[in-house]
Amino acid sequence: MQMTLNRLLAVGGAAVLLGSTPVGGQVAVTRPEGSLHGFLMLRTQDGKRLADGDVLQTARNRSITTRVLFQFLDGSTYDETTVFTQSGHFHVVSDRLIQKGPAFPQPTDLSVDTASGTAVVRYTTDRGEPKTSTEHFTMPPDLANGILPTMLKNVRPEAAPKKVSMIVATPAPRLVRIAISSAGEDTFQIGSSSRRATHYVLKVELGGAAGAIAPLIGRQPPDSHIWISRDDAPEFVRGEQPFFDGAPLWRIELASPTWSK
Repeated sequence: MQMTLNRLLAVGGAAVLLGSTPVGGQVAVTRPEGSLHGFLMLRTQDGKRLADGDVLQTARNRSITTRVLFQFLDGSTYDETTVFTQSGHFHVVSDRLIQKGPAFPQPTDLSVDTASGTAVVRYTTDRGEPKTSTEHFTMPPDLANGILPTMLKNVRPEAAPKKVSMIVATPAPRLVRIAISSAGEDTFQIGSSSRRATHYVLKVELGGAAGAIAPLIGRQPPDSHIWISRDDAPEFVRGEQPFFDGAPLWRIELASPTWSK
């Protein structure tokens, strides 16, 4: 879910009914979001528990606010809050991502404001010095910070956008493209019942000289993955992504409550 990403657009008539993508990564709203509270678990690839999490979503007037919060066992925090609208199309108003604690080599606070076109990263250097980096962008309509799972719930696998945009901290704010492809369907179990999920693969395209050099020096970010259940009410069921530059893939899963006797 960090995986945490911003902004998508609409079409009319039959295209809306099909959940198609009219231009670039713009996606029509076919399943409007509302209020929810979900429970998450963050693990390593070999199953080691790293953090417990919540996804909180509230609707107010015309906007939706989504917060994904992970509290790590070592005291670290991952906290992303995204505000977006969904009047015909998804449009992120703002996104803020805070990462701090021992799990993250570099404490980072990334803020994106689409109205002003401003992205600000506050971070701490290896020497413990606080730094601030500000960039101004012409915000693309398919900016996806904070809402990629939401976006993918609104498309058919064959009609998913080929690419979307994202602002990341490197540590300076940088606008990159995310290529989206479907790796087919995987099966998961709910009790004794088998269910299906579409497996999406997300590849960061750095672009320019950095994009050409990154694979040669081992700095190309690993692919991320999102699984969306395939039924009448598609929903995020699993994710795998790196949470910082040079990080391994961490696995986001749904968690079930346990009860005291």
